[in-house]
Amino acid sequence: MTSMINPTQLARQLAAEFAQRADAADRAGKLPSEDVQALRDSGYLTISVPREYGGAGLSLGECVEAQLELAQGSGSTAMVAAMQIHAFGNARETDAWPAPYLERLSCLAVEEGALVNGIASEPVMGSPSRGGRFHTYAEPHDQGWRINGHKNWSTGGTHLTHMLVSMSVDEETGLMIVPNNIDGVGWVETWGDSLSLRASDSHDVYFKDVIVPQDNLIPRAKSDKRMPNAWFPMMMAATYLGVALAARAAIIRYALDRVPTALGRPIATLPKIQRQIGEIDLELQAARLLLLDTAHQWEGDPAFYPRIVAAKHLASETAIRATDHVLRVAGGNAISHSLPFERFFRDVRGGIAHPPSGDTALEIIGKAAIEQTTPLSS
Repeated sequence: MTSMINPTQLARQLAAEFAQRADAADRAGKLPSEDVQALRDSGYLTISVPREYGGAGLSLGECVEAQLELAQGSGSTAMVAAMQIHAFGNARETDAWPAPYLERLSCLAVEEGALVNGIASEPVMGSPSRGGRFHTYAEPHDQGWRINGHKNWSTGGTHLTHMLVSMSVDEETGLMIVPNNIDGVGWVETWGDSLSLRASDSHDVYFKDVIVPQDNLIPRAKSDKRMPNAWFPMMMAATYLGVALAARAAIIRYALDRVPTALGRPIATLPKIQRQIGEIDLELQAARLLLLDTAHQWEGDPAFYPRIVAAKHLASETAIRATDHVLRVAGGNAISHSLPFERFFRDVRGGIAHPPSGDTALEIIGKAAIEQTTPLSS
């Protein structure tokens, strides 16, 4: 791994490179190996890894800033990176993994350029955030553990070097380190024609009598910290908002370059177009400012978590509205594959699947607002 420059500057450089491959990758429904190698070689994947183990140890705010830039190049590739960054950031902050395991995984990321993702969702259970018991399970084996099961939405696919697989172990939920190159791990390409993030390789993975050592089961950390996971919603929000920011830049360039023969000048000179772009820009500015301000203020206080939810929800919903508006500004040409607008429109819609979202998010925000308000009758 090479020494890392300023993370936000690095993210911009990577985004410029990824953008050149993003359209072809989306059409093929495949994560470019060149993107993955660039993430690994640059050290971007270690920005949230603790400093004591060789990572950058950046704060949530610094990581969100960088991710907003990276996602403007390719939402799919940025999502792959976001999965690793949030995992290490949350583990570092909440002591989710015992220290020896944090060190072990950190060293894999820093010294070997490991690409890691937590693999939890299952076809029958759906998202783990809704509760339920994992059908994927591990049972004792004379060499450690034997694993069987099926996971979906496994972002990164065969490019992953290690998976942190949630499963049932001894009637409880356990987290297992599973290398991606061992016998019994099989991938089925189910994601390439999905609505959003087609090049994220979020395929299905099957485990058939996979054997891993005993110490690959990560014990539950014994910690007094009672901190919610702010890293996941914030890194997801930064990814989707970054895509919308790319759509904003693209529609402005389009308006400057588009010269209808009947008009004889760029459509950007029309007050109607200026007003529409102003609406897009205003919403994106507001969502970006709330997201960054919230990320930089985060110090692990559970009472502040509704603000995290609010920033994530606003970012995701704004990204959806903004990319819809971009299509309307571009008109009929926006539907064509020759322009990136329809890809941006599709990609941000993945945000509705990442919790907390929808009514759940609004209930968290509303409950906090009610609890912080003193009734007139008191």
